[in-house]
Amino acid sequence: MKDGSSQYSNTNEKILKAALKVVNQSTISGTRMHLIAKEADMVQSNVHYYYKKKEDLLEGLQEHVLNEFYGLRDALRKKSDDTLAGQIHVFFQQKKQMILKKKDYDFAELDFIVQSKINPTIQGHFQEAYMEWRDSIREILIRFCPDLDEREKELIPYLAVSLLEGASVQSLVDKKDFDADGYFDMAERMVLGHIQNVLEK
Repeated sequence: MKDGSSQYSNTNEKILKAALKVVNQSTISGTRMHLIAKEADMVQSNVHYYYKKKEDLLEGLQEHVLNEFYGLRDALRKKSDDTLAGQIHVFFQQKKQMILKKKDYDFAELDFIVQSKINPTIQGHFQEAYMEWRDSIREILIRFCPDLDEREKELIPYLAVSLLEGASVQSLVDKKDFDADGYFDMAERMVLGHIQNVLEK
């Protein structure tokens, strides 16, 4: 049974990686099951065994992409200083690494955001993911800056997420001109500087 479960997991992973590649080549709207099957070097009926419809596969791919983000963040968090600056740095470092080293995942995330306008299930997953993202930043503020105004604790996570997602959009549009190192360094300093200024008032 264990071997069967492992084989199922490996085949599923193969399908999701093929789907990720097809999405990067053709976008979600241009993705077809037969293209994924071809990329995975499988017959289409085998792909349908795992995912009955394209919508099911896209939901699986979205979860796969989000898990990649979560996994990288957890790995960075374990290596970071347990300070306000160290924990905030994790979020900016995570997004920078996704843009520079895992562009296919970052592009898929943007494409899923577009799809969320017409797909309530995808939108729901993103609402949960964004809420988790903001809550994680808010928990850091509560832990390290307990005296910070409640309104600031609410709005700073929104600001940080906007800076992070804005980097993905700009790096996609201006691949050659976007200075990821400079951008993330400045964005991180802006957030930390704002927190410091508010606390000193």
